Amino acid sequence: MGSEPRGGGGTSGQADRGTRRLPGTGAGPGAGGRQAAVREQARHWLFPDLPGVDLLRARYVRKTFLRHTHETYVIAAISHGVEGFHHGGTDRYAGPGGLALINPDTAHTGFAKEPEGWRYGALYPAVDIVAGIAAETTALRGTPGFVSPVLDDAHTARLVHAVLRAADEGNALAADTLLRMVVTRLLRLNGGPLPVRAVRGAGGAAAARARGLLLERMADPPSLQALADAVGTGPFALLRAFKEAYGLPPHAWLTDARGRAAKRLLDAGHAPARAAAEVGFTDQPHLNRHFSRIVGVPPGAYRGERLAAARTYKTARSARP
Repeated sequence: MGSEPRGGGGTSGQADRGTRRLPGTGAGPGAGGRQAAVREQARHWLFPDLPGVDLLRARYVRKTFLRHTHETYVIAAISHGVEGFHHGGTDRYAGPGGLALINPDTAHTGFAKEPEGWRYGALYPAVDIVAGIAAETTALRGTPGFVSPVLDDAHTARLVHAVLRAADEGNALAADTLLRMVVTRLLRLNGGPLPVRAVRGAGGAAAARARGLLLERMADPPSLQALADAVGTGPFALLRAFKEAYGLPPHAWLTDARGRAAKRLLDAGHAPARAAAEVGFTDQPHLNRHFSRIVGVPPGAYRGERLAAARTYKTARSARP
C-alpha cells in the first residue's frame, strides 16, 4: 500500500472523475519565482458500505478554513505540502507522512503553510464507531480521544489513503478492515480519554443557557445584549464564559452550528437554497461562502455526492440475489 501518486490533480482512478474543482482558483508562485497555474480540487463523499464515515480527498492552495468544529473525529493524512491549523491556542503543522488529528467538538482552523498549498486524504468517523473499535482492540474505555493533534507516522498515513482507494473501488471488505486498522493504530500510539471541556459555575451555566437559546433561535438569533439579558449576565461576561465553554464566541459558534444543521438537511436531500433559509443564512451564496470554508466543498457538490451514493447503493442492493 502506498500514498497517493505524485503529479496531476492529486488523485487517481475513479477519484479523478469524482473530484470537484473549487471556485476562486488562479495563478500562484512557482519555482524560481515564476507564476504557475494551480487548481484546488476536493471531493467530500460517502461510501454506503462504510456507514458513519465521511471521506475527503483534496488539494488546497490558497484556501483557509474558518475556526469550526466537527461532530466526528478528523483523521487527515498529508501527502504533499504542509497543512497548518490553529488548535489549542497555537498553530500546528503536519507535513508529508504526517497526520492532523482532531477530536469531536474541538475548535480549529486550516491553512497552507507554504505557497504551494497541501494535499491530503481524510476520514471523518462518527464517535460511536471510534468508541466501538477502541473497546474491541484497545484498553481504552468510554469515549476515546487523540492526545496530540499532530502525529508523524507514515505507515498510518498510507493506511488512510488505502481506505480512500478501497472506497473508490467499491471494496467494502478492504475499506472496513483498513479503517479499523487506522483507528486502532492511532489510539494505541496517540490515544487517551477524550478531553472534556469543563463548564463550571455561574458563567458556565449562563453559557449553556445561551447555547440553548441560540439553537432554538438559529434562524433569528438575538443580539449579544439581548442574549446576555436572557441568561442573566453581562455581554462581556457571556463572551468570556461562552468561549471558555465551547471554544468559540457566540456568533462564530452560531455560524458553525448553522453549517452543521445545513449538512444534515443536505444529507436528507434538501436543496442548498432551502437548507440556507431553514438554518438562518441570508441566501444560498451566504451558505456557499461559509459551508465551503467549514466543510471544504460547496454545498451543491456535497449534496450531489450524497445523492449519487444513495443511487449507487440502491442500484447495488436491487441487483443482489
